[in-house]
Amino acid sequence: MRWIRHLFDLSSAKRHFPPATLDSIQRAIAASEHRHLGEIVFAVEGSLPLAEAVRKRTPRERAHEVFARLHVWNTEHNTGVLVYILLAEHAIEIVADRAVAAKIDQAQWQPICAVMQQHFSAGDYERGAVAGVAAIGELLIRHFPANGEPKLDELPDRPILL
Repeated sequence: MRWIRHLFDLSSAKRHFPPATLDSIQRAIAASEHRHLGEIVFAVEGSLPLAEAVRKRTPRERAHEVFARLHVWNTEHNTGVLVYILLAEHAIEIVADRAVAAKIDQAQWQPICAVMQQHFSAGDYERGAVAGVAAIGELLIRHFPANGEPKLDELPDRPILL
């Protein structure tokens, strides 16, 4: 029955994340990245491709696939962080590159996911996403503060609708 949710949830990403919301998230990512050496990528998927849903691909597995496909791992300092949203399953996954994962335990991402989920459940996707980006930024500032040198923006700040 899981595949039915994915079959009928094709347009939810655009509906819940319209251009104005994407603009707000993009501004939050850009502002955050000026304060640390990390790169935050925000990706939203309404539903899995049907074959993936039938194969019982988990949201975490899909997040790792998206992490690789979007080259979040390919930053100079290995400080990429992916926020992956799978709307059909109400799933939020945060996947961090190896330098970040070495300093920030996976358990530290859970409260951030919970705050985002709380806002999303209330229908406020913009506030949830921006709050999540801000919280991720605070963790990155603590462990990877900006060093005062100009920083190359290696990954797009604009959220990606898959």
